[in-house]
Amino acid sequence: MLQPLDLLVSLKLVALNDGAIFSLEELARELFISPSSVSRSTARATDAGLLSVGRKPKRKALLEFVLYGVPYVYYVKPGETTRGMPTAHAAPPLSNIIGGGEVPVWPDPRGEVRGYAVAPLHKSVPAAARRDSRLYELLALVDALRIGRARERRLAAEELRCRIEA
Repeated sequence: MLQPLDLLVSLKLVALNDGAIFSLEELARELFISPSSVSRSTARATDAGLLSVGRKPKRKALLEFVLYGVPYVYYVKPGETTRGMPTAHAAPPLSNIIGGGEVPVWPDPRGEVRGYAVAPLHKSVPAAARRDSRLYELLALVDALRIGRARERRLAAEELRCRIEA
């Protein structure tokens, strides 16, 4: 069974643009998780058809899963007001298109924005997103699918198609 961490690892590989060859240890450092967790995640994602044997993303399958499966499998209910890192429509690239409204955030003591809590796919998401802006955008767009209204979901789907299919 796929776990949220498997999606995080798969999206990181998309953010790397397939060109960089990363060892499990390097991926683990980038994602603030253990190498054994990366190994198990890539194995599950490969078994599910999201990654090839060489850890290359199967972009069409990954996009289909993100668009049509993730909102149902990794759904989230907004939480209480907290400090954190903006996500969904409050983070790039959607924050450049959609303005105002309540701010969804990943709870994070280093965050500088107050908003309603949205559980990230994995506890390491805020740290990994701070390190990699491409990954941050992918994760924020996925969150827009998980919690957004119709317009936000439509815009997020368009942006994800551009980024994942590229």
